[in-house]
Amino acid sequence: MIQLEVEYVETVIVGAGQQGCGVAAALQDLGHESVVVERREIGQAWAHERWDSLRVGSGNRSVQFPGWEYDGDDPDGHMLGPELARHLRRYVEKRKLRVRQHTPVLKVECPQETSAYDDVRFRTHLPTGIVESRNLVAAVGGYARPRVPSLASQVDPAVNQVHSSDYRNPGSLAEGAVLVVGTGISGQQIADELLEAGREVFLSVGRHSAWPHHYRGRSIHEWMRVFALYEDFVRQPAADGSGRPVLPGLPVTASQDWNTGLNLGTLAGKGVVLVGSTRAAQHDVLLLEDNVVAIAAEADRSFRRVTDKIDTGIRKRGFAVPEQDPAGIGMEHISDFGSKLHLGERDITTIIWCTGFGPDYQILPDHVLDDDGAPIQDKGIFGAVPGLYYAGLPDGDSLAPVAISANIENGRVIAHNVHFDHVSRPGRPATGHRA
Repeated sequence: MIQLEVEYVETVIVGAGQQGCGVAAALQDLGHESVVVERREIGQAWAHERWDSLRVGSGNRSVQFPGWEYDGDDPDGHMLGPELARHLRRYVEKRKLRVRQHTPVLKVECPQETSAYDDVRFRTHLPTGIVESRNLVAAVGGYARPRVPSLASQVDPAVNQVHSSDYRNPGSLAEGAVLVVGTGISGQQIADELLEAGREVFLSVGRHSAWPHHYRGRSIHEWMRVFALYEDFVRQPAADGSGRPVLPGLPVTASQDWNTGLNLGTLAGKGVVLVGSTRAAQHDVLLLEDNVVAIAAEADRSFRRVTDKIDTGIRKRGFAVPEQDPAGIGMEHISDFGSKLHLGERDITTIIWCTGFGPDYQILPDHVLDDDGAPIQDKGIFGAVPGLYYAGLPDGDSLAPVAISANIENGRVIAHNVHFDHVSRPGRPATGHRA
């Protein structure tokens, strides 16, 4: 019988994205050891699991980690995903963080009955052995598993179907028209890219918010900082009508080249055919909710709510900035489509499901998850058992904890809790390797 190698580390961190590496650096700053285990590569999602033209929506200034600010020559730009991954890898190398790449976690054991004095509260099973630890940080976020509606199985098999996580560029798709389902950032930017590439594009709308990319001479992110609009940006209703929590999407602000504004009005004006929300499939026919105008009108209201806040702030503070008419969505290009979309008649050969992601915490034991498999958590950080933490997990209806720069605050909170736990106990956990 093969005996598995067993070692001890005070804290195990699962996931080497910005959140996991941020926690490791924050722990290092307080003198605590950790090891980060990553199923593939550092910055995997940014480097390999998004479309080629995806840029960092929050801007280059947001690419920061504990003790490290953005140091490039384009602070107001929007770097591509692979570039962000390279920044993260450079940071890991500079800080000499312990990261084990290509090391998937098979499962995590955490017995329900442990003492506050126990050194081992978690056993992380890897292909190479077991790592015992007092603390475990799950930094896999809320965007681990692509979400595709069940109705996709009822679509004509002759139609190619891909999730946005597998889409790379227009050239990767079969010839013919494309239906993009979902009007969040990915849906609208991918639809815009396909149209610019000369494809005929249909866009199945869904509830979303729209914000201006630039307004009155400044970028929306500048106004967010000046008028503290960040919570408005990241906090949205988190129910889809079923009573189950869903991850809200960030407001759509800019086209995929980040030079112009993007919304349903601009897309329709360019030639994208807007159709209602997809509700069912009958082989070659999609059944739609006839709600294009209603969806666009609600997005227009979200657009005008934020421009009204900016206008009010400008008046109160007396800023000398250019006047600008808040044009909104541009409803003149928008009309309802009807209740059916015939894929064959419209020569639609591909459907891209831009329907978001869900969390994947199957490596954790059932008693720390709820009935839907989501983490039982407090404030998006503290788990259901002592020593279990989450980094990059949405807190209720807010996406603030998943933001790139949020790794600094998440790491600080977790590191200080680990540190207090460490110094408050009379003993200290063992370190080093043991067979």
